[in-house]
Amino acid sequence: MKLGRIIAVVAALLVVGLVALAGRATLWNDGGQHQAAAVPIGGPFTLVDHTGKTVTEQDFRGRPMLIYFGYAYCPDACPTSLAIMAQALDMLGPQGEEITPVFITVDPERDTVETVAGYVQAFHPRMVGLTGTNEQVEAAKKAWRVYSAKANVESATDYLVDHSSIIYLMGPDGSFVTHFSHGTTPEAVAEGLRRYLSGKMIS
Repeated sequence: MKLGRIIAVVAALLVVGLVALAGRATLWNDGGQHQAAAVPIGGPFTLVDHTGKTVTEQDFRGRPMLIYFGYAYCPDACPTSLAIMAQALDMLGPQGEEITPVFITVDPERDTVETVAGYVQAFHPRMVGLTGTNEQVEAAKKAWRVYSAKANVESATDYLVDHSSIIYLMGPDGSFVTHFSHGTTPEAVAEGLRRYLSGKMIS
């Protein structure tokens, strides 16, 4: 394995570790009290949605969000995770309509508004796709502690992107609630969301 690849994998594992730490700290403890996250996840952002409208975190206030960072040309991890998100929301029935599913690209160079629009609609009719300039996307990645880096670069338009693969649950006020690691089943995600909506986990 090349040194660059090793560094990329280690960085991704560190990101997952930090998010896992924060996620554990946001669940109810045995005494029924809410514990603040040790590592802040999320924050202000300015991006462009799949309709071409510039949006900020304020446009999503009042509703929980289920967020995934990936890219439209992703061969496996992204479509799998987005499908899991969609299935979990559908399993909740009308209750799932309280949550807004969001896809944020880590590859704004290729993921134009049009590309993102077609991509998210393939997974769920309510899914919001977000892209933007490199600077805007980098700021969002930093806020959510997301790792990504180009890999197997053949040309300016032919490459893969190594990235952390985590589904984030954010509260109506934009605060981090918990996360679902890559490979979590739709049933497990749905159960976590059901517990959150019933008040057993809070933002």
